[in-house]
Amino acid sequence: MAPSWGNAGHIATEQVEPLASLAMLRSAPRRWHAFGGPLDLREPLRQSPWIARYLRACAPARFEAGRVALSALLGHALPAWRRLAGTIEAPELLREDGHWVCWESDASAQRGAESWRGADIATARFSCLSDARRSTLQALLSAPIASGIAFENTAQIADLPMLGQRLADAFARAGGVYHRTRVRSLVREGRRVHAITDDGARFDADQVLVCAGVHSRALMGGVGLHAPLIAERGYHLQWMSHDWPELPPVVFEDRSMILTRFASGLRAAGFVEYSGIDTPPDPRKWARLRRHVEQLGVPVQGEPQAWFGARPTLPDYLPALGRSPRFDNLAYAFGHQHLGLTLAAVTGELLADLCANRPGAVAHAPFDLERFA
Repeated sequence: MAPSWGNAGHIATEQVEPLASLAMLRSAPRRWHAFGGPLDLREPLRQSPWIARYLRACAPARFEAGRVALSALLGHALPAWRRLAGTIEAPELLREDGHWVCWESDASAQRGAESWRGADIATARFSCLSDARRSTLQALLSAPIASGIAFENTAQIADLPMLGQRLADAFARAGGVYHRTRVRSLVREGRRVHAITDDGARFDADQVLVCAGVHSRALMGGVGLHAPLIAERGYHLQWMSHDWPELPPVVFEDRSMILTRFASGLRAAGFVEYSGIDTPPDPRKWARLRRHVEQLGVPVQGEPQAWFGARPTLPDYLPALGRSPRFDNLAYAFGHQHLGLTLAAVTGELLADLCANRPGAVAHAPFDLERFA
């Protein structure tokens, strides 16, 4: 889906704790967009049912159950990516150089490092950013870098369009056939579902997998299944011309922005904007990203390409993965919030096991869509 190709390319195995939490609620005021932060809620009345579910999911017991479930899933994320990269004959696309998090003042560095030390980061590890690495970063920027940490056992996709091409090539080699069309709805006949396209054509299949991001809500609703997704949007700017070396992704935590070098350019990404699927983009987000890049002194040239896309997010910040017990041929995989790319490979493995009635590496019960029934 679009967010996975428009994001930072970061395999974020460290992001174990669901964003549905009391800690996130307490920090929300200082994160608000109007005060310089990344968080924005557009059309709040329209989103009020989702907000009510989110608040219930922030209860400590719900948060802890979600943390345990995500930890199990993320523990398999990077090994699954290694297997997938090997299968599609593209190991070079998976860069296991970790990522860096940095701060521009001693005070924010102390607060940030303390927060990370208290967080559950599963299989990831971090240490203080070495003087050599900090000096390398500082030489590229005009803003001060007071301190930082370097993560291990996280990764990056080096070239997202190339990844898409390699996946398509591998699918074709395995005998797969693409039908490129827009599915308007799903219809039910007894215990089976069928897809109806915009031009009225009907597709019957032994197995139907709904993996349509935020649009999964309407598709699932058409056969009576409730998927309370919201469009949680992110923005990026990407420069083709730049002088940024091949460093791991760098998070500027004071600015809630991540900078990633791809084969196709240098990308600055950020923001958590809750909105409707059809809400127009907010140009202020791109303007702020550009100011951050200019204030940091990032060595870019020319005009950037602007992008925005909707992360499909469920109120408890867990994905929906499984097979519907109400139908014989309906499976689903959506709602991966900020972890779509991170969990892509392990999601593929889990759904393949489910559809083939094989035991999976991770219990899928916590991710069953029936939790919203």
